Amino acid sequence: MDIITPPSLQQAGWQWRAKDGVRVLCCPPLEAVGFTAGFSTRLGGVSAMPQDDLNLAGFDDDMAENIHENRRRFFAVLGGGWSLAASWQVHGTDVRVARNVPDERCDKEKSDAVITQQKGLLVGVKTADCVPVLLGDAATGAVAAVHAGWRGTQSGILGHALKQMRDEFGTQPADIHAAIGPAALACCYQIGPEVIAAFTEKFTYADALFNEHHGGHAHIDLHRANRQQLADAGVPAANIYAAPLCTMCRTDLFFSYRREKARRGKTGRLLSVIGKR
Repeated sequence: MDIITPPSLQQAGWQWRAKDGVRVLCCPPLEAVGFTAGFSTRLGGVSAMPQDDLNLAGFDDDMAENIHENRRRFFAVLGGGWSLAASWQVHGTDVRVARNVPDERCDKEKSDAVITQQKGLLVGVKTADCVPVLLGDAATGAVAAVHAGWRGTQSGILGHALKQMRDEFGTQPADIHAAIGPAALACCYQIGPEVIAAFTEKFTYADALFNEHHGGHAHIDLHRANRQQLADAGVPAANIYAAPLCTMCRTDLFFSYRREKARRGKTGRLLSVIGKR
C-alpha cells in the first residue's frame, strides 16, 4: 500500500492511498475515531470510460462484471472483507436503515442516505459531481453515507440523516465526525435562476453560497452549504473535513457528469463508503 500525502491535502485532513493502480482518498481523522472510510477515483479499473476506469455503479452504462471487479479492487484498498449497502439514488430526502449484511443487489432500493450500526458493513453513495458526505458517530459507532446534490442540499438531506441516526441509534451531533468528499465546487458549478431562487427562499445565508453572477446565473458552493448545515445541526466545526478537490476540474482523477456526459454520452460513478469493523 502506498500512502501519498501532499501538503495541501494533509492540511485539510486527507491523504491518498494507492494499491495496484487504484487510488482512494481517505480521511485519517475519521479513521482515528474508529471508522474505515474512502472516496474512490477513476484510476485503476477495467471499464471503458474511456479506458481502464474504476466505474463503481451504473449498470445501464457498463457491464456488471466490470463493476463487480472494480468494486473488488476498491474494497481491497480499504482492507477487504466488507459487505456493501448502497441505494438507487433519486435526489430525495429518504434515509434507509441497513440492518442486514446485503450484497450489491441492494443498489435497487431507493434512498439518498444509508445509515447503519452494523459492524463489517460499508454504507455508500454514488456520485459524479454531487456531494458525498460520510458521517461517523464516535460514541455509538453508527455511520451514514449521504448523497447531496443541489436538490438534496436544498432539501436538507443531512438533517434528515442526522435525525434518523438519533432516532435509530441515539446519535448526538456533538459526537459526529464528517468527511465531505470531492464534488463539483464553486469554481465550476454553474446554476440557473431557478436554483438560485430555491436556495434563497430556504436559507438566510444563501448569498454567501453564490459567486460569479452573470446573466441570471451563478456558481454555487455546495461544500460550504453542507458544511453550514452540519454546523447548524450541532456538529463541531473541528470535526468537519472537506476535500479540496473539484470533480469538474480534475477529470483525470474523477468522473464528472457535467463535463463528460455531453461529450461521451455516458460517464462512470464514484463510490464513497464508511463502516466500522
